[in-house]
Amino acid sequence: MLSSQCILAVLLCAQAVLGFSVAGHQQQQPPLVSTCEANGSVYYVGEWYFLDSDQCTQCECTAEGPECARTECTSLPAACIHVSHYPSDCCPRCERIGCEYRGVVYDLGQNFQPSECEQCTCDISGIARCLVADCAPPPCVNPVYQPGKCCPDWVRANLVTMYPVHVFTHLTFTIKSPNCYTDSSLWVDSCTKCRCHDGQDAGYWEGNRLATCSRLKNCTPEQSKTQN
Repeated sequence: MLSSQCILAVLLCAQAVLGFSVAGHQQQQPPLVSTCEANGSVYYVGEWYFLDSDQCTQCECTAEGPECARTECTSLPAACIHVSHYPSDCCPRCERIGCEYRGVVYDLGQNFQPSECEQCTCDISGIARCLVADCAPPPCVNPVYQPGKCCPDWVRANLVTMYPVHVFTHLTFTIKSPNCYTDSSLWVDSCTKCRCHDGQDAGYWEGNRLATCSRLKNCTPEQSKTQN
């Protein structure tokens, strides 16, 4: 007689070859298909299609049914400044690369001057890199900013005649001057001489320093001119 171990071995072999379980029931195999249904259409085995509900998912109709995979979008360029999303596309599109600076778009590598005091370049990473002019202080108390120029000028028409040195009684006062620079002095009139003093670092084109002025005692510009 066959032992129980031999009987079990025979049953396992029959299960593997014929698809029967030990209990004698045939196992269910997945049915093979010849078509797949999706998007309201029928696709045959071997056909590829995208899902209407998700343009990023692509499927293949196989004998075992549809097999789908989702598309991974590639990264857009770092300098992309105009991105479009179309309903028929899975991934966004880069329509333009460049730099956007203060609402204006510039091409890669382009040099531009957004103001009188700035020189900028649009680099390959899409960043506008700018240099601001560092103006040397002009030799006057109240230089003038002219249209189209970054740095203030010492306009000759605004100059006051330089008078000889007088002995001051040190009637001193301080005035605010938006265009005052260090180490500069000027006779405002024949009785008043002003000079810039420390209030902030020198050389900034913004200005914003203070001027200290000394006035001759009991002097008026008209009298001084008559005396000179």
